[in-house]
Amino acid sequence: MKINAIIHSIVLGFNSLMLRKLRSGLTILGIIFGVCSVISMLAVGNGAAYEAQKRIKELGSNNIIIETVKPSDSNSEDRGQNTGYGILRQDFTTIQESIPNIQGIVPQRTMNEPVIYQDNTATAQVIGTITDLQKISNINIHKGRFLCHLDNAQKNSVCVISQNLAKEIIKYQDPLTCLLKISGQYFQVVGITSQAGGDDEKTTDYKVYIPIDTMRVRFGDLVVKRTAGNLSAEIIELSKLILQMDNPDSVLITEPQINNLLSRTHPNKDYKITVPLQLLKQAEETRKMFNFVLGSIAAISLIVGGIGIMNIMLATVTERTREIGLRRALGAKKKDIIIQFMVESVLLSLIGGFIGVIMGILMPLLITNFTSMNAIVSTGSVLLAFIISALTGIIFGIYPAAQSAQLDPIEALRND
Repeated sequence: MKINAIIHSIVLGFNSLMLRKLRSGLTILGIIFGVCSVISMLAVGNGAAYEAQKRIKELGSNNIIIETVKPSDSNSEDRGQNTGYGILRQDFTTIQESIPNIQGIVPQRTMNEPVIYQDNTATAQVIGTITDLQKISNINIHKGRFLCHLDNAQKNSVCVISQNLAKEIIKYQDPLTCLLKISGQYFQVVGITSQAGGDDEKTTDYKVYIPIDTMRVRFGDLVVKRTAGNLSAEIIELSKLILQMDNPDSVLITEPQINNLLSRTHPNKDYKITVPLQLLKQAEETRKMFNFVLGSIAAISLIVGGIGIMNIMLATVTERTREIGLRRALGAKKKDIIIQFMVESVLLSLIGGFIGVIMGILMPLLITNFTSMNAIVSTGSVLLAFIISALTGIIFGIYPAAQSAQLDPIEALRND
């Protein structure tokens, strides 16, 4: 009997809303836009956080990255025409011998140079490194192989290039049969990295990996720069060191040890230490705060929609005074009147919530397809928005329902 009464109340409420289609449609617009904005804004926040966390994870949660930076100390410019700064090969040896729990350590020397094949040229990031970089940075090989220990020991003139660079300058030939010209030196291509590989490889990045000892012999440590027509020279031995620790706990313990070790020989602070694990934790905290702010802003739309429901339901109570009086005169109790108006209020919010969920799922898809942003819809955000829309109908429907139940039956029947 109770189930039949509930079904009857729902049918009665739905029919009542259908008698005022335009008013009901305009009322639920606030709920639709509110739910849609909550889901969409949280999707944008999730997408931005995912991209940030993806790039941090590519750096390796067990890794510590030490990078060469130009010192801000002006005295570094007074050492002579050839200014030297940054990480040294001796630092690589010292860290390798002094720091425990290291599973691997990879040196890198980076230059931006034009890479030439026949008549095609592209400026690429030329990276001198060792074979262990493939494992530490999760570089996938599309074709051929990566650098090996023998390449570095024999100082072979070989290179591994990114897939997008191969498409840009080699185009129609098999890259593994080609010689590339880099700063007057020829290198045989022995491998192509996958475009989906690690090392933060974007579709516009052109990268060339060569043995680090080959780079030192062929190009030396001197970097010549032209600024405003003036030539300057800098000596940089290593651009980066990547340390892979045995576990995340070792990462947090080792970082201050490395900082203390390097500060003794680098008083000008010409290095920067990055710990991806710390960045990952910071990114997670930022994501939570970002989603809270976005969700709060979007929730305002739901509140506005709820106020709209309350306003319309109060107007409906005034219009249906005689109907309420007639029902009360025929034996309906106060709770029956309350249930009737609560059902109508909740139906408005649920219908609006359902349509809003559909729009909220479609909107991030449009954002992802037509912009460079990545929007990710989570099941939690959909459920949250829908539940809030239902609660909005309940909360903002209580007062109009209570007002309708308080009407005196005799006075209600006299109403014109």
